[in-house]
Amino acid sequence: MQTSVITPGQLTDIMFGSVYLFVGVVVGTFALLRRGQGIRLLAWLGLWSAMFGTRLMTESPAVLGVLPGWLQKATPLISVSIVYLLLPVPALAWLELSLDKMRQFLRVVIAIGLLVGFSGIGVFLWKYRLLIFNNILSAVALVVLMGVILVPRLCRKYLVLPNRGVVVIGVLFFALEGLYFNLSRVFHYRTILITGSLALGVLLFSLGYVAVLMFLAGEHRLRSIEDELAIAREIQSSILPKDNPLRKGLTVASAYRPMTAVAGDFYEFVRLDDNRMGVLVADVTGHGVPAALIAAMIKVAMQSVTNCADNPGRVLGELNRILSPQIGAQLVSAAYLVLDPELRMAKYSAAGHPPLLWLGRGKLERVESNGLLLGVLQGQEYPVRELRLQPGDRLMLYTDGVMESENAKGEAFGDVKLVETMHANRAMAPSQFVEELLAEIRLWQSDSLEQQDDITVVVIDVEASP
Repeated sequence: MQTSVITPGQLTDIMFGSVYLFVGVVVGTFALLRRGQGIRLLAWLGLWSAMFGTRLMTESPAVLGVLPGWLQKATPLISVSIVYLLLPVPALAWLELSLDKMRQFLRVVIAIGLLVGFSGIGVFLWKYRLLIFNNILSAVALVVLMGVILVPRLCRKYLVLPNRGVVVIGVLFFALEGLYFNLSRVFHYRTILITGSLALGVLLFSLGYVAVLMFLAGEHRLRSIEDELAIAREIQSSILPKDNPLRKGLTVASAYRPMTAVAGDFYEFVRLDDNRMGVLVADVTGHGVPAALIAAMIKVAMQSVTNCADNPGRVLGELNRILSPQIGAQLVSAAYLVLDPELRMAKYSAAGHPPLLWLGRGKLERVESNGLLLGVLQGQEYPVRELRLQPGDRLMLYTDGVMESENAKGEAFGDVKLVETMHANRAMAPSQFVEELLAEIRLWQSDSLEQQDDITVVVIDVEASP
């Protein structure tokens, strides 16, 4: 009975193969679970390490002897596939560090490497018949990379390296080992088996170090952005009303639900005198910081038109005149309502905004008094609609995020659903109704879907005794 003896060379392959395979799996798993700068580089490095480790393991008879029969039969194909694809994977890793013409060069290397690799795999019965082309391409790519890395000016132009020195050491070590290996074969010297594994380990470590630096830098930038967004959110909150106004004859409730940290929706209550007040609701196209900046501009612009705040048409015309030169390609929809509870009168005008909903006297009316969006054309006039209010009437201003909320089927909440909700909850106080409306919208949306747009709602009830 013969016993299998593990030679020093096999033991070296098993040891380094296990390490490379384990490191590759750990790094690859980490890359799959995280996002950010440098993660794709880590993913390719992990795959590279795992492939090299698998190749070392499959070349050891001691390892093959303990594998299941079906896996032993597949081992030749696995080994040949790894050999042929060991060029495209490192090239993809370097692609994450490259700029300009170097990226173009590496894309060509990857394309040719994949062509040669899959062709070689396709004829794997002849095994390494096409490997000479793979070796030539690898040598050319390595020479070009070394030339770029070793010349500081070229490195700065074509590569993104947080620490060039570490990468230079890794590449030189890898290149010198390759030179040593090839010269040894030419002069029939006996090579030291451990050098190849160590050389690749040094190169992978240097690139992994760079990837970690990029990842940490990305995390730092992300934290900085989050801190800045928190400040922006506080600033935006400061320009919105702190409380709903208290006016004899009126009950007011409002809600503001941004889609992101900051939003393009804006609303404001304007005090005209002890009795009258104005309500402005605006919606900037787009989302996030750019829209929030324009919303802040609306706040400033509104403060400059207080002399005509009792005339909705003039207010919107002045806002259009002030904002048009400032907001560029972005546009703003707006609605402005002036209320006089003592006279039970209201005046309304809008600029491309969803209609005012007026529920009273047993019916609901959509009040349309629209001109063009703010920012489209200078010198626009905005028509004004006068409303004669009755005790118990309810008025609602809102942004289109209310109606555009979608369910899992892609169906919008819509105007019909909004009207149904208003009728069904007519007896609720404004604050309760606003909460119920938001709950209906959340219920309409699928749990897997995020809020699709900013939502602002202002509800006003006319009391029986002004």
